[in-house]
Amino acid sequence: MKQSRFYISLYIIIPFIFTGFTILAAIIAFRLTNYGVSQGSDPARSIFWFIVLISILAFSSGFAMVRFILKPVEQFVDNAKKLASLSNPKSDKGKDWSRDQLQQFTNVFDQVTSVLSRIDARHFFPDIIGESLAIRGLLSLIKKVAGTDSTVLILGESGTGKELVATSIYENSHRKDKPFIKLNCAAIPEELLESELFGHEKGAFTGATKFKPGKFDMANKGTIFLDEIGDMPLNLQAKILRVIQEKEFYRVGGSKTIKVDVRFIASTNKHLEKMVREAKFREDLYFRLNVFTLHLPPLRERKEDIPLLVDYFLQNSHKNVEISSVALQILMAYGWPGNIRELKNTVESAAVIAENGFIEPAQLPGKITGAFNNNSGEISIPTNASLDERLSEIEKSMIIEALRKTGGVHVRATELLGINQRSLWHRIKKHNIDVKSIKNNEI
Repeated sequence: MKQSRFYISLYIIIPFIFTGFTILAAIIAFRLTNYGVSQGSDPARSIFWFIVLISILAFSSGFAMVRFILKPVEQFVDNAKKLASLSNPKSDKGKDWSRDQLQQFTNVFDQVTSVLSRIDARHFFPDIIGESLAIRGLLSLIKKVAGTDSTVLILGESGTGKELVATSIYENSHRKDKPFIKLNCAAIPEELLESELFGHEKGAFTGATKFKPGKFDMANKGTIFLDEIGDMPLNLQAKILRVIQEKEFYRVGGSKTIKVDVRFIASTNKHLEKMVREAKFREDLYFRLNVFTLHLPPLRERKEDIPLLVDYFLQNSHKNVEISSVALQILMAYGWPGNIRELKNTVESAAVIAENGFIEPAQLPGKITGAFNNNSGEISIPTNASLDERLSEIEKSMIIEALRKTGGVHVRATELLGINQRSLWHRIKKHNIDVKSIKNNEI
């Protein structure tokens, strides 16, 4: 027969123990005082030694409990610090008694939480590439809204991956086994969009020779994704509003009300609030769509994800190609107005013309390398400089910038540059870079 066990929280046990010590000490002190008074002697001496004894017992008990509780935590923190993803060169010299131990624990726990959140994101959203704080925050919101039937409005610049986010919401929803219908409102002529959405009856208009179901028919019980809804004509916006509110619509040329159960996901790269003020978008529809809004960060605000994205694109390339650290840093310095779509096209184009299995700056478009030279503020290359001289100056500038961003910490600088520590050390020597000056903000 299996025995039942009851576990009591430490929040109850520890206060209970110390409360017991206090009560026991008060009772014994009272007894000693009464005993001393009844014997006609001064109880002060007995009370003093009793207080000393109780203090020693309380200290020993407190130390034992703290040791019992913190020992596994210390072991976990020490083991965590040895992991490559959490290692810090400053923490490899043993315990630093000049620092707050609880703060050290907190820092390690924060890093562990950060790593686990990345693993969680990869598990649930394998198609969304990125580990930046902006992306992890976005994925957290996607997880929360995916399991509901709430309407989702995805806002973001062109090329930020709005359709991919919509697909991820669908794939993590309880409707994932039902239809998922996508429609780009900007890609279909206005005169055909209504028929495409609601379908039409036979003879509804010239050329309507047979009945055609619409996207809402196809999406029944599932999810519909209206991409670029900011481009939808005003007359259709009222009909979309009716579907959202009443869960029903009329087919083109039809008189029968069609009931439908769909979840709405919409996206746009336009400023809908501004369009509402300018009477270019219905205010009531905007509020109906704006139930749960996801703002997709542009690539320039998540540049730490660029190396991951580049690796992903190269792995899916038809050519076995890698990218040099210099070329990668140039990509990270660019503004990317076309966002991930522009980055993907750039990497694929560079991979096609890459020589010797490596993408170098020479294979990147001139607008990207030119923007790097003009905006970095660190490079001054003579117009008659050779290619090797140009690459050397670019490499030096990027190493200085990486060291500056990381406070001169080599391990973190290597992560930014995409090289190992030995390679970084050799390049610092080659370019005669004064790391101490960078740490002291003298460069």
